[in-house]
Amino acid sequence: SCSDDGLGLCATRAAETPSDALISAYKTSNLLAQNEAVLRAADEDAAVALSNLRPVVNFIAQGSWTKFNNELGDFQQNYPTPYYENTEGTGQLTASILIYAGGRGKIAVEVAHEAVLATRASLVSVEQQVLLDAVTAYVNLRLQQALLDLQNSSVDLIGQELQAARDRFEVGEITLTDVSQAEARLAAGQAAVSAAEGNLLVAREVYKATIGHYPDRMSGLPGIPKTAKSKEEAQKVALASHPFIIQSQHQAKVADLQVEIANAAFLPTINGQASGIYGYDGNGNFGVALNLTQPIYQGGGLSALYRKALAEKAATDASVHQTAVTVAENVGRAWARLTTSNTSIAANEAQVTAAQKAFDGVSEEATLGARTTLDVLNAQLELQTAQANVLQARAEQYVAAYALLSTMGLLTADHLKLGIPTF
Repeated sequence: SCSDDGLGLCATRAAETPSDALISAYKTSNLLAQNEAVLRAADEDAAVALSNLRPVVNFIAQGSWTKFNNELGDFQQNYPTPYYENTEGTGQLTASILIYAGGRGKIAVEVAHEAVLATRASLVSVEQQVLLDAVTAYVNLRLQQALLDLQNSSVDLIGQELQAARDRFEVGEITLTDVSQAEARLAAGQAAVSAAEGNLLVAREVYKATIGHYPDRMSGLPGIPKTAKSKEEAQKVALASHPFIIQSQHQAKVADLQVEIANAAFLPTINGQASGIYGYDGNGNFGVALNLTQPIYQGGGLSALYRKALAEKAATDASVHQTAVTVAENVGRAWARLTTSNTSIAANEAQVTAAQKAFDGVSEEATLGARTTLDVLNAQLELQTAQANVLQARAEQYVAAYALLSTMGLLTADHLKLGIPTF
């Protein structure tokens, strides 16, 4: 058994559901894999920054062997024999650590940490785009199939009208012009079928590129996901949780820390070193040292870098405010799109009802000779157009709901409860 969901396709037990498509898109997305690797690289940057605060220990081993041939030389140089061999070897262990740098080392760790969080937010935005593309591809493929079915039904109906016109022409009720009009409309309908088949093939390719495979059978669409009760509520959620907002906030924090690093560059740097050397002959030594470096004059370079950091901080602060404006605007646009699609469905369904009555009436009147074949064909075309508008409005409503979730920052595998491990 199957139930029609309004887009012309039936739900079957083994069919692919929208959730299945979203899961497949998440698992097979090369774009997600790319950005997951970028996040792993950012994680390692944090580890590198932390390592700069820890001691650096190196071991150096050196060995040499030399053979001297003094047979033709002076034997009064304390060589016991004309041929002399010398073997030497040393082992050196050195350790160094940054003791003081005006706090630059710790600030650098904070910078790397904030960069990781910003990159993580960027990954979430990519995840949202991947899932929205998947929903769009799923719904559009179903829509194109439904439009093709509708166009095929229309061609069948026009074919029936053409046959009826020919029969009426044979008995002299209508002229050859009426038959030609029906033939022209049938040819146009067949051309529209070819175009619809092409749109379906394109939609299948988009589906494969987005989901990772061609669909076999597709299930009916579940209910519209819950979003928000009002535009203001949606905007409030977006300003608190959208990945663009979170990313810009962490980037602003990085800019603040870069100012601190630039300011700390005017302070001295102290490094501690310790080394021990052990020779092949058993002799060795050990030493420690402190190195202090204080910048005195660098041609104004440090001051320029500090001013540059201040300017970049101001730019980032402005970007945070602009990001909030953009996110709120996107929510408003998505809310308007969803609201419009909701009202459009009701209007188009009313149009279908009226167009169906008009078509039935014109068809009945045509059998009585009160209407021409062209009148019937025009009424049929108006009905088909109204039915297509309903299909498109329902598809638009479904995608618009997910687009609104995306602008709110909630179109994620976790929020949708897809039940898969996330990165």
